[in-house]
Amino acid sequence: MACNINVESILGQGIFATTSRKKLQAFPSHNYKPNVISCVAVGPTHKVPQLPWKLVFHEQERPLLSNEKFGIYGGKFVPETLISPLTKLDYEFNSALRDPQFQMDLQVALKDYVGRETPLYFAQRLTDYYKSLNKGIGPDIYLKREDLNHGGAHKINNAIAQAMLAKRMGCKNVVASTGAGQHGVATAAACAKLSLECTIFMGTLDMERQPSNVLLMNHLGAKVKSVEGSFKDAMSEGIRNWVNDLERSYFLAGAAIGPHPCPTMVREFQSIIGKETRKQAMDKWGGKPHVLVACVGSGSNALGLFHEFIQDEDVRLIGVEAGGTGLDSGKHSATMAKGEVGVYHGAMSYLLQDDEGQIIGPHSIGVGLEYPGVSPELSYLKDIGRAEFSTVTDEEAIKAYKRLCRLEGIFPALESSHALAFLDKLCSTLKDGEKVIVNLSGRGDKDAEAVFNHTPKHE
Repeated sequence: MACNINVESILGQGIFATTSRKKLQAFPSHNYKPNVISCVAVGPTHKVPQLPWKLVFHEQERPLLSNEKFGIYGGKFVPETLISPLTKLDYEFNSALRDPQFQMDLQVALKDYVGRETPLYFAQRLTDYYKSLNKGIGPDIYLKREDLNHGGAHKINNAIAQAMLAKRMGCKNVVASTGAGQHGVATAAACAKLSLECTIFMGTLDMERQPSNVLLMNHLGAKVKSVEGSFKDAMSEGIRNWVNDLERSYFLAGAAIGPHPCPTMVREFQSIIGKETRKQAMDKWGGKPHVLVACVGSGSNALGLFHEFIQDEDVRLIGVEAGGTGLDSGKHSATMAKGEVGVYHGAMSYLLQDDEGQIIGPHSIGVGLEYPGVSPELSYLKDIGRAEFSTVTDEEAIKAYKRLCRLEGIFPALESSHALAFLDKLCSTLKDGEKVIVNLSGRGDKDAEAVFNHTPKHE
């Protein structure tokens, strides 16, 4: 937010406040432009029951899918202190995209360091399993094997690219926030390769659940700093740390959230997933997939797969959120299903929040899906009906994890298992031989013990 109150007061109470859909609707509709990029604080924080924000809108509208805004979503709801660094980052990002040398270096890193391209794997036994449930009829199921990337997840695609950008900008220190730890491991690895100092903020709850990734980050030379809470708290602390050293530090966003240009950068560097998928589909069966399925926490792996196909209206895009213990239980991370529009961590998107705009704590057995917001771009795709969203419970995700282990000899991350579990609902609705691609966004060794020790819920 471009704020006229003391920045320290914002940092002391949480760097980004929220505002709910009801509060937004209190403003005149003629001011509600799709290129909101700033707001001015006129009073205390959002805990005060009165209307806490006055939104300031620029008059010149931009295209609905511009880099800065996706419909009404996205923007730069940040303190004045961050406007200049974010503007500089936007400039450097776009310059790098147009720089042939940067692009060549990135392609070499993706091939020789990350291990791309990742296979598009035909899951024969998984396909046969679902056909056996429907009289021998059903789709052909393929897995985009992002779990085979260096570091074990899709996160390295973006981490290596942004670390290269940080070095190009002359930054020596990289700061990042992580949830399940996959982005932390990827960032630590990229920084080790490029000789950059690395500090990773991680919630204490997540550190307890993902100790193996904490160990890997330490081995890679990163300073892992604990933050009381979960990923949303680590995100706030990471940005706060960056604000205190803007001249020398680079905040390496791993999720497609936050103020512009962070969501666009992450999506752009993850879009290699969908670009490869299009080429591989053409090579394997001479056409496009019929359905793309990906889990959705904040949205980086889903957008990585989806973005290439947004203009292909004959390709269904399905995002699968964490239903936790059930949508009615209050213990879930189903932002699209249960959220309302608001502002959090510097951008407008769907959020899990109460009537006063206070964040509702998310829950999922897949730690990487525990975030109360979602990508601005996915929020927009939902509104225009281009992408579909569904939910899968903890129990369903665990069953899908075990099923892929037993049928294909592949152990998926619990996050990816949510996408796999949606096949239970999807396959019986499709024609025989239709092509379904599930983004296997990460490997599940980090979750193996949790799954093994899980006690099934009694019906």
